[in-house]
Amino acid sequence: MSPTPTTGAPGGAATAEDAALRKALSSTPRPPRASALSAALTFGWRGMLKVRHVPEQLLDVTITPVMFVLMFTYLFGGAIEGSTGEYLQYILPGILVMSVLFTTVYSGIALNTDLTKGVVDRFRSLPIWRPAPLVGALLGDSVRYLLAGTVIIVLGVVLGYRPEAGLLGVLAALALVVVFAFGLSWVFTCVGLLMRSPNAVMNAGFMGIFPLTFLSNVFVDPKTLPRALEAFVDANPISHLVSASRGLMAGTAEAGEIAIVLAATAALTIVFAPLTVYLYRSKG
Repeated sequence: MSPTPTTGAPGGAATAEDAALRKALSSTPRPPRASALSAALTFGWRGMLKVRHVPEQLLDVTITPVMFVLMFTYLFGGAIEGSTGEYLQYILPGILVMSVLFTTVYSGIALNTDLTKGVVDRFRSLPIWRPAPLVGALLGDSVRYLLAGTVIIVLGVVLGYRPEAGLLGVLAALALVVVFAFGLSWVFTCVGLLMRSPNAVMNAGFMGIFPLTFLSNVFVDPKTLPRALEAFVDANPISHLVSASRGLMAGTAEAGEIAIVLAATAALTIVFAPLTVYLYRSKG
């Protein structure tokens, strides 16, 4: 008779390997938990890597701002100011604000995409600071805002825009716009957690941002508007942001305008950041 094959050896070897693995793991100290800052920066870098793998995501911060500057300057400049050069001096800070604020809608779209694809569920299982994916994503988006603003300013200088406050004034205006955009992004991340699909987030976001942007002092002086509309434009926080940006670039900034913008940014963050974190934690 042929000998009976032994089946216990492989199982015994596997058991020995498992025991050795458990022993090694138990004798190794647990890796330190990532700090809140480290986790947030890691998720911010994740956003940068997504852009690297899909460069088309940069179209909204490169091509679109160029279209806005060229279209509004050369289509309406002669009719509104009588000269495209004069109108460029007026409209460029407004286009800077409008283009960057439009980009904030994509923060909500990206979060909703992660939510619908199940990526958020994987993030919740990680031993990290819970809001890290949210904060990190917005930090990564801030780089996009800087890119959009830089494209607009460089194009404006090429076309003839001359900021009287020089480089420091331009950098101060760009920083103020990016800070306000960061606060506004919390609104759209909240929308991203409430809507069922990325398309719904995009539609809802632009339905909200379009009226607020166009009913401001981006394109025309509010004094030329009907009285009721002028009152709304004067109270619009985006109008204050545009006025503060124009002032910083021209060297005529008023502390009151800047204070209003910073207060509005703080209010948006204080209200919508906790609400976004709550929705993020409760989404099942």
